[in-house]
Amino acid sequence: MRKFKEINPSPRTLMTPGPVEADPRVLRAMSAHILGQFDPEFTELMNETMEMERYVFQTKNRQTYLVDTTSRGGLETVLTGAICPGDKVLIPAFGRFGYLLAEILERCGAQITLLEKEWGTVFDPQEVEDALKKDSYKAVACIHGETSTSMMQPLKEIGEICERYGALLIVDAVATLGGAEVKVDEWKLSACISGTQKCISAPSGSALITYNEQIEQIVKARKRVEKGIRTADDVAGQLAGIPSNYLDLGQLEDYWSPRRLNHHTEATSMQYAVHEALRCIVEETLEARFARHQLNDRALTAGLQAMGLEIFGDLEHKMPVVTAINIPEGVDGKAVRGMLLNEFGIEIATSFGPLDGKILRIGNMGYSSQKRNILLLLGALETVMRRNGAKVTAGKAVDAAMDIYMAEEVNKKRV
Repeated sequence: MRKFKEINPSPRTLMTPGPVEADPRVLRAMSAHILGQFDPEFTELMNETMEMERYVFQTKNRQTYLVDTTSRGGLETVLTGAICPGDKVLIPAFGRFGYLLAEILERCGAQITLLEKEWGTVFDPQEVEDALKKDSYKAVACIHGETSTSMMQPLKEIGEICERYGALLIVDAVATLGGAEVKVDEWKLSACISGTQKCISAPSGSALITYNEQIEQIVKARKRVEKGIRTADDVAGQLAGIPSNYLDLGQLEDYWSPRRLNHHTEATSMQYAVHEALRCIVEETLEARFARHQLNDRALTAGLQAMGLEIFGDLEHKMPVVTAINIPEGVDGKAVRGMLLNEFGIEIATSFGPLDGKILRIGNMGYSSQKRNILLLLGALETVMRRNGAKVTAGKAVDAAMDIYMAEEVNKKRV
């Protein structure tokens, strides 16, 4: 057997739409020794995690907890639990991940209606209402921040519309939670799902979910308790059971409830990671965190435009945590990304489907959303673009970003 090297990753500045750099506090927390999953110290950590999740989701939902899976697994958990075979679901798709929701729901046996929008735009709420007028839907499933295009869908009016038409509103906030406003209760979201590898700034491996009493009742009607665990008081629901054991919301509810019914062995180190990541958010406060992302987004956008690069999509609905730029004519986007990585240790991303090779996507998320990262990227990108044949304006990008930062400092002093 040949010898294998100890893991020692090269230094990287992650400026992708995910994953992003984990806060060092999170990495330190993950190295703590393992507790048993029913140890009172550990179950108290679980309770604290739920409390902090409610703060970040801006909700009072009782069912707010983690699932030991990726963000995609979190989406599948909620969708397979809330949607029964034959249910009609409307999906306003304006990028790659709207189609992912459709893929998951089709496997649930749902009847899907896709509303499709040109990539780089978002839906007018009236378009959703017009579709709801035509048929009776159990739910609308929607992306909040579509990282494939950098667009962010306004949800408040859609939430009000769904309530009027008696439809659930299930939202993928994987890219936005912790970096942009997500108001679960105020926007009348029935369920909301996120992950850890983006604005939460922890490694991928946990999904944050929350859902309201309406979905809780659906889960109760589909509930099953495994043999060997259930008691005489456990009664099976009247509807067909959820077609997954591991992703069964009813069993997960019991696992996170005071009953602590055994379901799976908790991913202890990831629980530590999410707990510490949420602590970081609580300490910073949501208001300050959102302001930090918005400031860095303004500086990044100003720098890119000063360089002569074109921002992709509808700027009015651009996410504050992802920026997409059109690749200049004659420039090889793959070569740009490769040189940024190899020469500067900076990673950015391309996109999917019709935008593959046409745009580059830059993340401004969580712990990676820092002034020094923005300035480093702008300086490096200018050099790399020029060396790859792009006609960019030299020496302007970093100054434009610095103007934004210095103006912010002046405003703070005035206050």
